[in-house]
Amino acid sequence: MFTKRLFDISSSLLGFLFLGPILLLISLLIKLRMPGPVFFTQYRIGRNAQPFKMVKFRSMQAVHNGSSVTVKGESRITPFGAILRKYKLDELPELWNVLKGDMSMVGPRPDVPGYADKLKGNDRLVLSIRPGITCPASLKYSNEEELLALHKDPYNYNQEIIFPDKVRINIRYIQNRTFGLDLKIILFTLLGLKLKETHLN
Repeated sequence: MFTKRLFDISSSLLGFLFLGPILLLISLLIKLRMPGPVFFTQYRIGRNAQPFKMVKFRSMQAVHNGSSVTVKGESRITPFGAILRKYKLDELPELWNVLKGDMSMVGPRPDVPGYADKLKGNDRLVLSIRPGITCPASLKYSNEEELLALHKDPYNYNQEIIFPDKVRINIRYIQNRTFGLDLKIILFTLLGLKLKETHLN
């Protein structure tokens, strides 16, 4: 959709323009408080199941042996990193991925290859569009790390409950997406509000 891509390019450029000082400040604070690289890069699966390198501000220790499921309070998350994650500031560099065309402002959050491989049948519709910085599923699970911390086996809870529910919500978004809905999702994201599934009709 040409309008969506044009919006992605213009909004990512405006984001860099207006958020530039904040991006520089966060970069400086990471260097001062967290020895190691400023950015964290990881291969994720994008549109048409094509891998791309997603970039975020680093919020964890430079060297750790953690899983792909992150729980609030983990020792690998640095104190400053916890602040970045709480307010989703670690995701601001993904504007670069939007500008490049790897991602969109709105779309299913991109998964690591292991999770994308689990998508079968109609669930693979999630891979038919560019992944996004925000989406209805990420709004519903904005407190995902806190939710996982409540369960004895966070990994299995994510596998059996959260991941399938995210896929279901993302498919519903894809089937009903409009430019107006995207704008609503962005607004709800900025305001820190949850989007009811009835808004996806």
